[in-house]
Amino acid sequence: MIDLRSDTVTRPTEAMWESMRAAPLGDDVLGDEPSVQALEAKVAELTGKEAALFTPSGTMANQLAIRCVCESGDEIIAHRESHIIHYETGAPAALSGCMIAGVDGEGGLFTAQDVLNALRTTDIHDPHSRMVSIENTHNRGGGSIWSLTGFNEVADAAHTHGLHVHIDGARLMNACAAAGYTPREFAAGADTVSMCFSKALGAPVGSALAGPAGLITRARRFRKMFGGGMRQSGMLAAAAAHALDHHVEGLATDHANAEILAGELNGIPGITVEEPAGGVRTNMVFFDVAPELGDAATFCQRLADAGVAFIDLAPRRVRAVTHLDVTRDDVLHAVQLVKNLASSPTGAD
Repeated sequence: MIDLRSDTVTRPTEAMWESMRAAPLGDDVLGDEPSVQALEAKVAELTGKEAALFTPSGTMANQLAIRCVCESGDEIIAHRESHIIHYETGAPAALSGCMIAGVDGEGGLFTAQDVLNALRTTDIHDPHSRMVSIENTHNRGGGSIWSLTGFNEVADAAHTHGLHVHIDGARLMNACAAAGYTPREFAAGADTVSMCFSKALGAPVGSALAGPAGLITRARRFRKMFGGGMRQSGMLAAAAAHALDHHVEGLATDHANAEILAGELNGIPGITVEEPAGGVRTNMVFFDVAPELGDAATFCQRLADAGVAFIDLAPRRVRAVTHLDVTRDDVLHAVQLVKNLASSPTGAD
């Protein structure tokens, strides 16, 4: 099976396994986990923040940032297609009592003016605007990336009005590889930033939240409250550190494979490939299937039966994600399977 559903499906490399086996271990909840502490220091340095916290998931990292900053009745400004809205099970409301003001913008990106338009007044009827959250790369936006200028304008507008700026940087290293900035450069305008190791970087588990030391101390308490305190988690931290040291350069290959996939799919009748906002593709390819090919779910099931796994995200919309475990030959074989299916009537073998 060629698995293009997500970059979360990667398996540890042999070198990563060796790093995990060799990791010195302690108890992170008791505060003496050396491998976790080393990873947290690495992430803090990488993002230019005072401190960082290792978390089981990107969802927890994002929600810790929200919980540390927001009170019940506060409102978060974010793109309406954001991960914190669609894929975190209503956690801002459930865990922090927050509303989200969804804004529009191509590819999951928005402007400083959009932030200003979404700001609430001080009228007692209004929720309190407290945070701006951006996503880089933006998943549902097609893997689109923020420009440094565009993000800094949003961050400046938010800070002018006293808002906390958070980056959901689950695939921040993809954005850096495509745009040419560093994590430190991009995160300089933000108060907090999350980063995921279990997506394109190829680690099995884990994310991190970075920010001011006092906020990270507060987040550590909430991590325990949310059930995210892990004991001998140094094995997982070692995998994440190995990914940061050895898998970042390979992201450019993933992006090149995604570009090949998009180009080949776009020539197949019944397939319409979405162009990324700004014209720069990362490791995601979104496409629509025409009615004669069936709906997206049926189309994906038929492809899975043939040997390639995509994921349907809407009645006609399909996503493919390239990653560490997918080669150029895999991409070309996947394209051939799509061609074979597109040439058959719906429901045919």
